[in-house]
Amino acid sequence: MLPYVVRRLFAAVPVLIVASFIAYALVALSGDPLEPLKLRNPPAPQHTIDLETARLDLDDNIAVRYWHWLTGVLRGDFGESVQSGYDIGANLARSAVVTLRLVVVAMLLALVLAVITGVMSAVRRYSRFDHTTTFLGFVFLAMPSFWIAIVLKDLAVRYNRATGTTVFYTIGEKSQNYDSLSPLAKAGDLAGHLILPTIALALISYAAWSRYQRASTLEVLDSDYVRLARAKGLTRRRVLTRHVLRTALIPLVTVTALDIAAVLGGAVITETVFNWNGLGRMLLTGVGRADTNAVAGWLLLTGIVVIVCNVIADVLYALLDPRIRHE
Repeated sequence: MLPYVVRRLFAAVPVLIVASFIAYALVALSGDPLEPLKLRNPPAPQHTIDLETARLDLDDNIAVRYWHWLTGVLRGDFGESVQSGYDIGANLARSAVVTLRLVVVAMLLALVLAVITGVMSAVRRYSRFDHTTTFLGFVFLAMPSFWIAIVLKDLAVRYNRATGTTVFYTIGEKSQNYDSLSPLAKAGDLAGHLILPTIALALISYAAWSRYQRASTLEVLDSDYVRLARAKGLTRRRVLTRHVLRTALIPLVTVTALDIAAVLGGAVITETVFNWNGLGRMLLTGVGRADTNAVAGWLLLTGIVVIVCNVIADVLYALLDPRIRHE
């Protein structure tokens, strides 16, 4: 298993390099980062423009600039930002903590709900519970993530105004007085700000994953070895936990690993609605300023997350089904 994981990680390196170069080139060709400086009224001195051009390596071609950026990343330096004094590496690390906290909690919530409702819908097929969860699943699938986030935010604001309290936090990933709080109060503050964005991000993934789990469970329930287990007199719970659930989870693991990138994209939208200072804001700011180094660093980090999650999914295959072995 370990040699397989190592090979997968090494094979992912060229993918990361190609993807980051494409993103770097697209952002570099999308606009001139010094255009606001050149269009300033009164115009900036030519000496200032020349200094900024040299600082950002804009006098080199894209391939050379990318090579300088890549070799710098290997040393822990993510390059110069269009915004003077902006440390890309430090802000990338800080933003990653904010966004990954949201993504991990939302995915865990979506997975738990998807497994529970998917299995129960398959066991109670064509019942009221099955029809209800199917209807809700299609409703959430039809609603864009930003729309769900806006609706939840509006309902939370109305509820807070009606009760005269701040039960639901609708702006930011933490309160302004966060640094002055006690450790326990800090944990509660982070959890309070996490509720609405987590629900908004989890509902979209839950809707699709629950449908996959239901279809997979129905397929396993109709298999021959499950009928044999029932004929041997095993209890219903033992059949579900030992024979059905483990096999039925394999397609869900695959779908979840493939949807990591989509979840990160949904986090960008959710963070924008709730005004979180995470990777979403960093990406949008970098694209708006044509900050190629910042965007390339963002893509490199998210690409690593996606690749690691897919490797974890491959390892889970062998744990869920002993017949699967990676030699």
